Amino acid sequence: MSDVIEHPTVAASSVRTPGRLQRGRRATERKWLGWALPVTVGMLFLVAWHVAVRLSGSDLFPTPLEVARGIIELARQGLLLKYVVASLFRVSWGFALAVLLGVPAGLLLGWYARGFQAFNPMIQVFRPISPIAWIPVAILWFGVTDAAPIFLIFLASVFPITVSSIAAVQNMQPVYLRAAQNFGLSRGELFRQVILRASLPQIITGIRIALGVAWLVVVAAEMIAVNSGLGYLIIDARNAGKRYDLVVAGMVMIGLIGLVLDVLVRQLEKFDEVRWGYARR
Repeated sequence: MSDVIEHPTVAASSVRTPGRLQRGRRATERKWLGWALPVTVGMLFLVAWHVAVRLSGSDLFPTPLEVARGIIELARQGLLLKYVVASLFRVSWGFALAVLLGVPAGLLLGWYARGFQAFNPMIQVFRPISPIAWIPVAILWFGVTDAAPIFLIFLASVFPITVSSIAAVQNMQPVYLRAAQNFGLSRGELFRQVILRASLPQIITGIRIALGVAWLVVVAAEMIAVNSGLGYLIIDARNAGKRYDLVVAGMVMIGLIGLVLDVLVRQLEKFDEVRWGYARR
C-alpha cells in the first residue's frame, strides 16, 4: 500500500492556479471589449453617416471624409490649435473658480442646517436661469473679452457643484457619524476625516455633470461674446462661405475634447478616498 500524501502547499497552489488564470482571461477580455465595442460602434456610425449623406444627395452636409479634410485644413493653417487652446483656457478658469467656490460652500451648507435654510432659496432662484440668458449682462459688464465667457462658465458650473455637494452631506449614512463620534473626534476632525471623504464620490459625479455643462456653455458664449474658440469657428465657418465641413469639424472637435475631459475627471474615481463609493460589477 503506497499512498502518496500530497503536500498541502502544492495542493492549494494547484487549486488556485486555474482560478487565477480564469480571472486573468476575464480581465483581458473585459479590457479588449472596453476598446473593441466603442470602436465598432464608432465605425458603424461613420458608415451610416456616409451612406445617409450619399442617399440624400445633399451637397451642403459633408461626409466624414470631408470633415476629416476640414480638420486637416484647420490644423495646417494653425487655427485648430489656436481655437482649442482658447476654449480650454476659458473652461479651465471658469470651471476651476466654480469648483473652488462650489465645493466648500456646498459642504458647509449641507453641514450647517441654518446656513442651508438661509441660502438655499436664493440658490434655487438663480440655478434654473440659463447661462445663455446672462450673455447680454456678461457683455455689458466685461465687454468682448475672455472674462465674459469665463463668467458664464462659472455660472453654469457653480450651481450643479454646490447642489451636489449639499446633497452629498445631507444624504450621508448616519452610521458614519455615529462611528466617528464613538471614537471621540472633534467637530473639525469629524468634518475633515468623515464628512469630506464620505461626500467625495457624489461630489465627483456633480463635477462631471458640471464640466459637461461648462463645455456646452463655452461654445454658445464663443458664438456671441468673443472672436476666437471652437464656438466662434462654427459660426464663422457658417457665415464665411457656408463652409459646413468646417462647421461639422468644429462640432467633432467639441465632442472629442468633451470625451477627453470626462475621461480625465473619471480618473479621480481611482483614488482610494473616492473608489469605495462606487459599486463594482
